[in-house]
Amino acid sequence: MRTVPSIIHLDMDAFFAAVEQAAKPSLRGKPVVVGGLGGRGVVATASYEARKFGVHSAMPMAQARRLCPNAAFLSGRFEAYRQVSELVMGLLRELSPLVEPLSLDEAFVDLEAGPYGPALAEAGPAGGAELVLAIAEDLRADIQERTGLTASVGAAGSKLMAKIASEQAKPDGLVLVEIGSERAVLSVMPVRALPGVGPATEQALRRAGLTTVDDLAEAGEAELVQLLGRAHGAGVYQMSIGLDERPVVPDRDAKSVSVEDTFEVDLADRDRILHEIDVLTARCVRRLHAAGRSGRTVVLKVRRFDFSTLTRSETLRAPTDDEAVIAETARRLALQVDVTGGVRLLGVGVSQLADYTQEDLFAQAAVREPLEDHRPEPAVREAEPEEPAVRRWFPGQDVTHAQHGPGWVQGSGVGRVTVRFETPDSERGRVRTFAVDDPELVPSAPLPLRPLKT
Repeated sequence: MRTVPSIIHLDMDAFFAAVEQAAKPSLRGKPVVVGGLGGRGVVATASYEARKFGVHSAMPMAQARRLCPNAAFLSGRFEAYRQVSELVMGLLRELSPLVEPLSLDEAFVDLEAGPYGPALAEAGPAGGAELVLAIAEDLRADIQERTGLTASVGAAGSKLMAKIASEQAKPDGLVLVEIGSERAVLSVMPVRALPGVGPATEQALRRAGLTTVDDLAEAGEAELVQLLGRAHGAGVYQMSIGLDERPVVPDRDAKSVSVEDTFEVDLADRDRILHEIDVLTARCVRRLHAAGRSGRTVVLKVRRFDFSTLTRSETLRAPTDDEAVIAETARRLALQVDVTGGVRLLGVGVSQLADYTQEDLFAQAAVREPLEDHRPEPAVREAEPEEPAVRRWFPGQDVTHAQHGPGWVQGSGVGRVTVRFETPDSERGRVRTFAVDDPELVPSAPLPLRPLKT
């Protein structure tokens, strides 16, 4: 056990929505909701102004619109979020080489492994706790200065308690759990506060009359093992008494790469389903290539019209990142699924990842040879003029106009697009409307939230 609460958990406050407010002066202090804007979209993040109306993550977007109709509903700009995340994670890595990112906006840090380690060891329990508080406050101030965003930090002697402390610190706060006070902090919390206790486990515990973490600790390990099984029961008991020996593991290795789409209208045509699988495969392979990975198992996810979800998988003879091989495997898996009645969601993924690609030449040949043998002769016909593609604009999207400069899309429809011209360091900008195919209006990269330091 540690004698100093030297593990911190950092969680950016309402991250996606906060980035949008920092980038768009006209949205500051106003409700902002980021997520899928289609009929079946869900909320990814809601600003604290929107949360006052009951909007929260994972809520159907249609419900969020009913609860907070005056909010700004944006589709999300993941390039911008990634840029800010990289800046924040860079600040964390200045504190320690042991940084364990959990998502773009959340991470554990082991301060004992960094430059402050010797000072924490010499300071002792009381002085060490004061030093951790000072380090955490400096970190929050640096994040505020570099990004304009706020972060909540929890500090404790374990990952479990640091995570709980950061939840108590929200929003824009800092909470430290002193060594030895873990049981007192945990005792009044509901069982769902513990990692690994989901709805099913909660119901099993509730049926046994166990509703708080203190109830779990009093029940004892033997009873929890009987209720939940040996591994799960023992783990829940250890956490209930504040014991968590999990180390901070930097750059956790991804177990799989996957993408999925929910469709506005259920897909009933099998050819259309196979086409969407090809599109998803291409996206999945781009992610594999970006990560420099390959995979051995192809996974297909299908959610049908009645919300039943099926997964099918096939393991190849060797890892691959070949799009044709993965697509053909996913198509073959799709033929095993009854799609009568329609499909509302499709997903394609690759697991059993490897850092290299040992090309499965036999698998590739099996995909390509039939295509070459049976490729139809091209039809001879007069070339027809192609219709120009309709340009699509998304709420929140970064754009630049040749005359008016940088701005962002407020909305579009009936051949028009509305843009507000403002930047992170400008005043509230003016709104102008253009034709969707205006050649002077183009998509652009996100601007930094703060001027870059030279």
